[in-house]
Amino acid sequence: MQPIARSLVLLLCLVSTATTLISQEVAQDTVTRSAPIFYDVRGNKVEFNPQMPPLNQVAGAPKAFYTYYWEFGDGDFSFKEKPKHTYKKDGDYTARLWSTNNYDNGKPPKSRPETIKIDAHDNDQASTDTGFSEESEPSVFPEGKHLVIKTNRDPLPNEELVLITSYKNTKDYVTNGSLYLYYNDTKFKDDNFILDDTRMHHGETIAPSIPDFATVADIDASRYFIANSYSQPFIDAGVQQDSTKRTNLPATLEESEELYRNHQRIEFRNMQPGEERHIFRTLKTTPEMLKDTSAIVTLRTIYVPDNNYQNHTVKDTELEIVTSHDPNKMSSNGTILNYRLVRFKRVKFKVKFQNNGEGPANTIRLEVDTPDMFDKSTLQVSDMYPKCRICPKDREVNYSCLDTIIEKNKLIFTFKKIYLPGTAQKNVVDRDSTKGFVKYSMKFGDNFHKQKTKSRTAIFFDKNEPIITNYSTTRFMPGISIGAKAGYIFTPSRDNSKEYFAGATISPFKSYRGYLQAELFLSAGSFDELKNFETSDINGVGIEELVRFSEKNEENNITAYAVPISYRYNLNNFLAVGAGVQLQLDLQNKVETITEGEAFLNIPDEGVIRNETNDTYQKTECTHTFTNFNSGVFVGVNAGGVRIGPSVGLRYVFNFKEPTSQLQAYAIWKF
Repeated sequence: MQPIARSLVLLLCLVSTATTLISQEVAQDTVTRSAPIFYDVRGNKVEFNPQMPPLNQVAGAPKAFYTYYWEFGDGDFSFKEKPKHTYKKDGDYTARLWSTNNYDNGKPPKSRPETIKIDAHDNDQASTDTGFSEESEPSVFPEGKHLVIKTNRDPLPNEELVLITSYKNTKDYVTNGSLYLYYNDTKFKDDNFILDDTRMHHGETIAPSIPDFATVADIDASRYFIANSYSQPFIDAGVQQDSTKRTNLPATLEESEELYRNHQRIEFRNMQPGEERHIFRTLKTTPEMLKDTSAIVTLRTIYVPDNNYQNHTVKDTELEIVTSHDPNKMSSNGTILNYRLVRFKRVKFKVKFQNNGEGPANTIRLEVDTPDMFDKSTLQVSDMYPKCRICPKDREVNYSCLDTIIEKNKLIFTFKKIYLPGTAQKNVVDRDSTKGFVKYSMKFGDNFHKQKTKSRTAIFFDKNEPIITNYSTTRFMPGISIGAKAGYIFTPSRDNSKEYFAGATISPFKSYRGYLQAELFLSAGSFDELKNFETSDINGVGIEELVRFSEKNEENNITAYAVPISYRYNLNNFLAVGAGVQLQLDLQNKVETITEGEAFLNIPDEGVIRNETNDTYQKTECTHTFTNFNSGVFVGVNAGGVRIGPSVGLRYVFNFKEPTSQLQAYAIWKF
């Protein structure tokens, strides 16, 4: 029995251990992940090293990975995983890390800021820091640029992102200037961002909103800039750049106030020639942020290099809203469109991709599903990366180019003979170098309907299996269509009925199929009612006195009709059916009654003779207001321009009180 007892004890221990491990694993899944910051200080030089939690791989996606964004607390930053940084002055600095989980289920891990104490003068390692090789960050400013905007990640509801504003003094003198940030597009109902924190390191100050402008005597017109674009097939040279230089600052601020609900203004001073500075803002994304994975929101930055002049740079930064962090995605600015205004406007699209392979990609093919409602002949490619020419259609070439093929329901963009490094490729440090994109636009076709569209892209890297992006959607705001309606109402149960009406309808503008409609109209109507009856009485001498009456009622009404709700369905462009509820109330009911009586005597053995002396005549008038309420239901049909323009219709109404039946014939023009 002793060996059996030992086996039972061992089994219970194993079960207990397994239960503990499982409970710990479950508990870890429900706790927010953390990525603590570790660092090594050597004098004024610091080496940072994060401890990252395991990634939860998204099934079927490329291999999950982290991207990193560091702030060192002195105005510098880095996107490296393990950066090395040299502090120029002694002091206490707050280092921060934001890490983003790509192709990973769950929220990004949190990192607690760390205080770095630099006291190089009292530290022997300040001059003997052997083994420390600093990896300098390249300048963020391309040739000729003085304003650069970066973010650490795409916006995702209920997450925060960091906006890095880098600005440079390209003047040959010390300047004092301004920086504006505009956010929360007015075209969206709810706010997408909350400005949570602004970190400045060069004496900048947050100033009152908008300054009062006096007349500027001197405008530096020589610095006015017009963007250029080389001309190629499918390239739209007139596409508005995301960064422009302007000279009328009040006009720009007025325009920005109309486009955005919120803004912040920052003043800077004593900026030396050639000096580069960075401002960091934490933007919290709201729960109300559009959850459409293809929606694009914008941030506008205005840089005034010198407050003595109105010259300024405007940069609009487009951010694609995501539901997960995936570098391969499709987006569009057509998430909310005004159907009345889009016929001659262009809808912009962007397809982004990243090579996550172990080697470079030489051919990248993007197969984009494209709905029929777009006119593909209006395709214009506005930008791309890797930068290359458009491939000619008549011959093969031996240089890098972008080939564009238009099919019935598809656009195919193919990067040929290019070099895009892979994230797993040896010696590739900069992940941005592994990313590419195509930006293009199209117009709608001649006969496009008001319906939601969905597009997505299959991305082929060389001969590998495709990566399928999210759906990019276009949808239209309901809009308002006002209709003028007039017609005739026939009531079969009434004699000599005449009723004419006029009014208005309200419905969504040019709906594709089913929609709701409300109506209100007034009518002026009249009808006659004739009654014949008689009375008789036998007098004391046995003669019957007869009175034959003729009663004529003439009724005149002013009636209000309301259709609080009806459902209409367009069978096609020219025929529609509908049904709904109708209410009616006589605002004024005027009844005129004329009663005429002809008297007769019925004398035995002589017959009936006239007795004009006893004839009667009576006329009465009666007026009522707000009376004769009635309700009913109806069905009807329309023919003509059922979505917009003129049409005619016929409607049958069944009322719950007399008169129970009505027929309405009408014409309507919807605007």
